[in-house]
Amino acid sequence: MLYREAGQFKTSYAADMAVFPIRQDRIALWLLLAFVFIGIPLLANFQIWPFGSEYLLRAILVPFLILSLAAIGLNILTGYCGQLSLGSGAFMAIGAYCAYKFGTGVNIPLFGLALSIPPLPVLPSILLGGLMAAIGGILFGIPSLRIKGLYLAVATLAAQFFFDWVFARVQWFTNYTSSGSVNAPQLEFFGLFVNTPIERYMLCLIFVVVFAMLAKNLVRGNLGRQWMAIRDMDIAAELIGIRPLYAKLMAFAISSFIIGVAGALWAFVYLGSWEPLAFSIDRSFQLLFMVIIGGLGSILGSFLGAAFILVLPILLDQVPHALGIPVSVETVSLLVFIVTGALICWLLIVEPHGFARLWATAKEKLRLWPYPY
Repeated sequence: MLYREAGQFKTSYAADMAVFPIRQDRIALWLLLAFVFIGIPLLANFQIWPFGSEYLLRAILVPFLILSLAAIGLNILTGYCGQLSLGSGAFMAIGAYCAYKFGTGVNIPLFGLALSIPPLPVLPSILLGGLMAAIGGILFGIPSLRIKGLYLAVATLAAQFFFDWVFARVQWFTNYTSSGSVNAPQLEFFGLFVNTPIERYMLCLIFVVVFAMLAKNLVRGNLGRQWMAIRDMDIAAELIGIRPLYAKLMAFAISSFIIGVAGALWAFVYLGSWEPLAFSIDRSFQLLFMVIIGGLGSILGSFLGAAFILVLPILLDQVPHALGIPVSVETVSLLVFIVTGALICWLLIVEPHGFARLWATAKEKLRLWPYPY
């Protein structure tokens, strides 16, 4: 078989601790990056099916990348640090609305004076939106120092309801629009306008690759080890010198920052115009399901979970029409919910650790073939 480690000797500590120590994994990663960065744009430009379809780029690939980024942020908090959160939609909303305010100019009345910040470019606006989400995550992460489990989930759920109310009622965040809906500013990066579907796809892809690499290296370092020690047994982690205050609040801050950036991309790149319902509690549950199904404590699992939750309903919706089966739209939508729910239950029964664990098990069997355990 092709998946073998024989002859691949590690001659240094850095080689032994590499992110992808097996040569075949590195080759597969480079091939995948070449396909997503070069192959898909070329296929889209030459209008080769299905990559030449705007529907694939706008409705599948772009939201898949953004939701994968948000799932990575939630996986850092829930999968690696063990802090259950139901406020991901709120932190996405913070990133979106704060990025909108920074992109259109900020005017803050303070003690009779007006603190004014001119409109910022899109990239700093998105990053500052993520920073504001990180601050919100720290504030609502303070209860994690005293409570955990379902009680912490309820505390983060309070953040969801609170920010839903804030962005729906405080018109300052929407620049006092009567409808409550806002429009994203023009996407301009370093003098280049991002308008076409393939340009939006490439923009989201760059963000996702950069943050995925940062997250992967972060969880393998000292801070990531502290998170996993807190997750496994917080009392024992404190006894060996880990500070729960620092570790938990850093997890909330970094997780909320990544989720806030994903929220800004969701609003600016995917939606274009949005209202508070775009970041309701349904979004929080959707991200949590992605993390659980994909695999807790796995960066790869964030992508696999996002693909399952996002792509599977679309496929189930299109299959009856492709086969020519005369099924009404209402019946198809109900079948999508039934089949998706049944598959989720089956997956969690067969492998509670998600798709990432199934993938790791398959790789182990390939390494031991023809004598897999």
